[in-house]
Amino acid sequence: MSGDKDEEETALPCVLITSCDLGFKEEELVRQILAASSLPEPTKKEDVVVWYPWTINNKYYTADVSLCVVPSPFNMSSEVAQSTQAFIVYFDSNSKDGLTAVTPWVALVEELAPEVLILVCDHVCENGVNRQEAQQWCLAHAFELVELNPEDLPDEDDDFPESTGVKRIIQALNANVWSSVEMKDEHNQGFGLMSSLVASRHNNPRPVAETQSQSNSADENTEGPKTGSGQNSSEEVDSIVDPMTDMDIRELANLTAGDADVDNFERLFTKLKEMKDKASSLPHEQRKVHAEKVAKAFWMAIGGDQDEIDGLSSGEES
Repeated sequence: MSGDKDEEETALPCVLITSCDLGFKEEELVRQILAASSLPEPTKKEDVVVWYPWTINNKYYTADVSLCVVPSPFNMSSEVAQSTQAFIVYFDSNSKDGLTAVTPWVALVEELAPEVLILVCDHVCENGVNRQEAQQWCLAHAFELVELNPEDLPDEDDDFPESTGVKRIIQALNANVWSSVEMKDEHNQGFGLMSSLVASRHNNPRPVAETQSQSNSADENTEGPKTGSGQNSSEEVDSIVDPMTDMDIRELANLTAGDADVDNFERLFTKLKEMKDKASSLPHEQRKVHAEKVAKAFWMAIGGDQDEIDGLSSGEES
């Protein structure tokens, strides 16, 4: 028994892929995500559950994950449940009852609470599940709708066209903070801040309206009287640092409020690097206070709870 437990604890994070359409096999979606002409050898197979290897390799990090094919909720195992960090389900949009077939997964997915939830179909269909119905379902269950072959393509003249199909699925998976992530050197520090905050954000979600309210009061919440030996120096530095960070904090808040696509992800990394470069020219004590204020304000901007960061101030250390 202990051997099985160790295996479950060390399992790679997985993208659980399933299909509720008997005419569409999960392996086809795996093949498209891997951009391969044929499927690789599975890393593991247990009855009808199959794990395929995938290394996500982008500008910022690499992460080894498993694309795990699970045909139905009845095939779930504790290993898959514990390692699932993304869930992708394909449904038959040509059938009026196409979304009904997804229902058996809903309660299970709510319990697993993976960071990425994607509902996939070939394309929405007026004679089956139309766009409004699919989007309403996604809104109700916190999924993103992705059409593999949409009939209405994005406007080519749009400065920021939306991605569609498998490309959009890959973008969403690239934007996730995987437990197996290995940062590339030049982005290590920026991601260290962001990954811890985003991970906490996933565990403590906030409504959008409340997030905006917290964003507007970020500076107010991160200032206030300090106690302990660092009080005077921190208050002095606050007056120097605040003008530098105000605009940056608001921009971070705007970026974290957007969709988690790769473009937004890249702008967030770029902004964090800019702020790090600004701080590098400050004296040591000012850098400490600057980093503290940025981290706290960023946390508040993404809807974090003030109570969870109370006591983290360098000015409160003895």
